[in-house]
Amino acid sequence: MALNTDFVGRTYPPSGPYAVTAADIAAFAAAVGATDPVHTDLETARKAGYADVVAPPTFLVRFEQDSTRAYVADPEAGVDYARVVHGEQSFTHHRPVVAGDQVTATTTVEQIRQAGGHAMVTVRTELADAAGAPVCTARSTIVVRGGE
Repeated sequence: MALNTDFVGRTYPPSGPYAVTAADIAAFAAAVGATDPVHTDLETARKAGYADVVAPPTFLVRFEQDSTRAYVADPEAGVDYARVVHGEQSFTHHRPVVAGDQVTATTTVEQIRQAGGHAMVTVRTELADAAGAPVCTARSTIVVRGGE
């Protein structure tokens, strides 16, 4: 099945809420080599002006990818996951993410274009806190490789 370009503009229902914990922040920081103690030490984070330990800038990718899965797994979208490679990722942070936050993620298919025999799909995921206030806008481009 070919990639369904009618999905441009489609927004999927919110996923989550996802709990942001100090343990998850510390584990992610260790995994990406983020050594600033604001990620692991409450006292240091509070002295720096945060309510709790603060997540590294790319921490929200875990929730963004979970939300994006709704599109990639949608059988009508025509995405052959075996042919997918990650192309690009960006984050626009509206405020820091700290332990204790509850985040929901809503994904919209922004663009599908052809390039060199491949499909380039850009999705935007809006991440919001429990009150619905914006936390981060994440954009991801996947490449669905064409041909054999």
